[in-house]
Amino acid sequence: MTAKDDRLEFESQTISQSHRLGKDKQVFSQATETLISLDQYDYPYLWSWMGVPIIQLPADIIATQEAIWKSKPDVIIETGVARGGSVIFLASMLEMIKSKGFVIGVDIDLRQHNKETIKEHQLSHKVKLVSGSSVDKNTIRNIEDLLPEKAKIMVILDSDHSRDHVLDELRIYSKFCTKGCYLVIADTILGHLNKSQAPKKRSQLLYQGNEPLAARDIFLAENDRFEIDKTLNGKLVLSSSPGGYLKCVKEAY
Repeated sequence: MTAKDDRLEFESQTISQSHRLGKDKQVFSQATETLISLDQYDYPYLWSWMGVPIIQLPADIIATQEAIWKSKPDVIIETGVARGGSVIFLASMLEMIKSKGFVIGVDIDLRQHNKETIKEHQLSHKVKLVSGSSVDKNTIRNIEDLLPEKAKIMVILDSDHSRDHVLDELRIYSKFCTKGCYLVIADTILGHLNKSQAPKKRSQLLYQGNEPLAARDIFLAENDRFEIDKTLNGKLVLSSSPGGYLKCVKEAY
């Protein structure tokens, strides 16, 4: 007996449930409390990708994988390199989708030992590093020089998470992002935390109003090229970036 082909039905159900979950404020609040409790164990710092510390929550890694698989970018620009696990993860995804492109990692503080980790990795051929402030004109020029003509480009913003810096990044890097690809704003969870809940063991302490979610809201009010992906974001209840996955729906002006 041949089983019914229920793939379309299954996909429809996952979309419906994702949207329902995204509207459930009680579940989101409970999940947020869990993340706050886990912070005492430096939970985002416990993970690695192909041997390199990635400093992300598992849900965000999976969500980014979905975004890449769906949009098939040629190039991914990521601001904030840290220990290198994230650029290696992105490079592995580009390798998996058989992209001839690469990841551009941008950081104001590219430390030598982290550069060596990336350089010595088997996926180093898929990574290009740019040293400098993500909003500096020279840095932007260096990125532009690396971009292939007519490339499909995805952008991930994960450097300085203060509102004004993220807003500057959004205004600059959104121009690189191409229609159908994603613009990801990391650490939007900070906009959902009150002062007593906000992480304290960080080099930069940020509170509601001075964080990425506040920058996102200002940006979306002034730019109609991007929309919040309700299906992808709806699932992000154990995430550092809920509401941070924006899909580019219009070509650049």
